[in-house]
Amino acid sequence: MRAQLISRADLDFLLHDWLRVVELCDRERYAEHDRDTIDAVVDLAAQVATEHFAPHRKVSDTREPEFDGERVTLPDEVRAALKVLGDTGIVGAGLDERVGGMQLPAVVVQACFVWLHAGNVATAAYPMLTVAAANLLLTHGSSEQVQTWVRPMVEGRYFGTMCLSEPQAGSSLADVTTRAEPRDDGTHRITGTKMWISGGEHELGENIVHLVLAKIPGGPAGVKGISLFVVPRVLESGERNDIALAGLNHKMGYRGTVNTVLNFGEGRATPGGEAGAVGYLVGEPHTGLAQMFHMMNEARVGVGAGATALGYAGYLLALDHARTRTQGRPAGAKDPASPQVPIVAHTDVRRMLLASKSYVEGALALNLYCGRLLDEERTAGTDEERRRAHLLLEVLTPVAKSWPSQWCLHANDLAIQIHGGYGYTRDHDVEQLYRDNRLNPIHEGTHGIQGLDLLGRKVVMQGGAGLTLLRETIGQTVERGRAVGGELAAHADAVAAAVDRVVEVTGIVHSQDDPALAVAHSSVYLEAVGHVVLAWIWLEQALAAEGRDGDLYEGKRAAARYFVRHELPRTGPQLDLLASLDRTTLDVRDAWL
Repeated sequence: MRAQLISRADLDFLLHDWLRVVELCDRERYAEHDRDTIDAVVDLAAQVATEHFAPHRKVSDTREPEFDGERVTLPDEVRAALKVLGDTGIVGAGLDERVGGMQLPAVVVQACFVWLHAGNVATAAYPMLTVAAANLLLTHGSSEQVQTWVRPMVEGRYFGTMCLSEPQAGSSLADVTTRAEPRDDGTHRITGTKMWISGGEHELGENIVHLVLAKIPGGPAGVKGISLFVVPRVLESGERNDIALAGLNHKMGYRGTVNTVLNFGEGRATPGGEAGAVGYLVGEPHTGLAQMFHMMNEARVGVGAGATALGYAGYLLALDHARTRTQGRPAGAKDPASPQVPIVAHTDVRRMLLASKSYVEGALALNLYCGRLLDEERTAGTDEERRRAHLLLEVLTPVAKSWPSQWCLHANDLAIQIHGGYGYTRDHDVEQLYRDNRLNPIHEGTHGIQGLDLLGRKVVMQGGAGLTLLRETIGQTVERGRAVGGELAAHADAVAAAVDRVVEVTGIVHSQDDPALAVAHSSVYLEAVGHVVLAWIWLEQALAAEGRDGDLYEGKRAAARYFVRHELPRTGPQLDLLASLDRTTLDVRDAWL
């Protein structure tokens, strides 16, 4: 039976044959590591995921978080698994040694977390958010804040959250109303309500470090007046901060991640006799949204990785089922008494499996590529190389979040289809994996938000430098493919034509004076660009497999062939629609709906 979480052979191919992560160990930051330590930590993550995360996947789904008015209760297995993970050091594996981290390459840490997501995405959400919070504070926090809050996060004793949304504002952060009143001692008193806060209340560790967006009275209007604060559940004095759980949100999936409504400043706890939660300003006032984007972008790539892992786990389960479930006979078989065959022998089942393989293995490659870009941004030899890596990662982030959230969810849908009637029952894991993954197209910014970010900002910022860089980077791969010749040259030509069309259509869309028309089809643009990016990623993988024999490499060639021939053509009508500047959705009136 094949691995039921992630294929280690595929992961090794991506890390070592394609991305050559060992070369990073020649750089000062990663000099303590080599192939052995990289493989060892990935093995350890796989072991934790398999032995401690996956076994309670159904438990955390069926025994949802409960609130008795005083505290939130989660299954004991969640706390036990996170304790094991904390003891391994994987939580802080990519962080600086000065705060207790291992300084492993980001791409390796990403691979570790893919394993954890595949084991139990709901349990993995707690350390994922914690690492993102720690990275934000390492970048923008004071040395005192780093020592006070980050070190316990690295040790697995404290957990982190991000508190952005509010009931009346949702994703419209310009409309947040949470207030931060300055005090003479340099702290602020935070009052307001935050909604959809994952990991907002639990007993999994000693403390929860909330990173809260709020407005200081007298500041600029809108997003320019937002500041960022550390608001811990428990203060350094040991007193409980003035943070109250108003209620839990109950979701169709991801149930093991407690999701909360939090009230700050209800007066239930009054440190020093004054109502309002004590908050510590991060950086300068009114720069909070820019700082929070550090965590949001990391979380967005993390959501894409989680979506990938769920789709991947579903694909492997479907593959195993297709190889063991016998039903029917091959087309053209004449003897009804002949033995039934495994359903993988049926062409349509192989089609669904190959589509799923192209989605999940392509998404995993994109996730890891983004991790590699982060390593380049941190450690490349020149300022120009670091700048280019940062810019390319900026452009790819909305794709890395949304494309796996859409297409790896489709892989989960296909896994149910391949299971047939069994797939819709709770006896088979593919049902839960689909429900868990359905959150990810919404999590950390919907497709609509990511589309607006890509079309409205990322491809036009710096005079279009981001899109130009993406085109140049893909162009380098295209030239390598053309140099090989044969099928790879044909794939390269198809990718080149598609990316040229993206650039052309982007120019048409942004040549309009009407801003609403320019972004009316931003979600369509996101889907089209995402498929072009994934076709490029598959061309990269096919090049890495070139000249190698074996089922792994033949599988890569088959998936690349499928994606370029069956999936990439989807972008043609989408880009034609964008170029037509169609006004159908823009002009429709709500009364007609």
